[in-house]
Amino acid sequence: MFRFSLQQVLEMSDKWRSQPLPRDPVYLFIGILSASNHFAERMAVRKTWMQTSEIKSSKVVARFFVALNSRKEVNVMLKKEAEYFGDIVILPFIDRYELVVLKTIAICEYGVQNLTAAHVMKCDDDTFVRVDVVLRHIKMNSLGKPLYMGNLNLLHRPLRTGKWAVTEEEWPEDIYPPYANGPGYVISGSIAKFVVSQHANQSLRLFKMEDVSMGLWVEKFNYTMPVRYSHSWKFCQYGCLENYYTAHYQSPRQMLCLWDKLVRGRPSCCNYR
Repeated sequence: MFRFSLQQVLEMSDKWRSQPLPRDPVYLFIGILSASNHFAERMAVRKTWMQTSEIKSSKVVARFFVALNSRKEVNVMLKKEAEYFGDIVILPFIDRYELVVLKTIAICEYGVQNLTAAHVMKCDDDTFVRVDVVLRHIKMNSLGKPLYMGNLNLLHRPLRTGKWAVTEEEWPEDIYPPYANGPGYVISGSIAKFVVSQHANQSLRLFKMEDVSMGLWVEKFNYTMPVRYSHSWKFCQYGCLENYYTAHYQSPRQMLCLWDKLVRGRPSCCNYR
């Protein structure tokens, strides 16, 4: 019989549980990529930006997307955590880097099938999201067009050597399409629907770098319906910038610090681990 650790038992409070899915359409669905053993990271998100009024009132919905672990006992704990908090979508495959792109597709599916979301955001469990500011930025930039918003990369070339090397077989082209960095980007619901339908009829090109994949899919969608590409450095790829929209590589301690500053009306960074 598997039991929760003392730390996990101490975290079991009703106030961190998610709301049931709303029946009405939502303006934004946030899918958070997480790993099966990242309980501390998920708790930090639950205690901080998932407590924003927009999420508590179900105007915005956020869920973690987690694949299975090779160790059975980790999966048992994950399923118990999912049952208790009601905010985890468990995906039926063993987690590894090459399959992260399937998590992104699952986020799109959830946003348009389990919910009716006008926009879908993807982020990581070490990303701190200023939900109100992201919502404001979406409304300012959508202007009636499908939207692709984040920290955009233009004319980036694949690395052919080193840890993150991409082979010619994996990506034969010399450059990547314009793509938003993975720690935090937003697409319109129409783009998410396109991704889901293309995946269903097996015409979606899959690449191991999920953010590049999304850029590729948006580029394909753009052929049929013009997309508004919206760039901001404030969707931080590395760490945190003043007046950030999202901050990345934030430890649980930094998450709590950022939240404390935010509720005091001072959205400034916490530059320590």
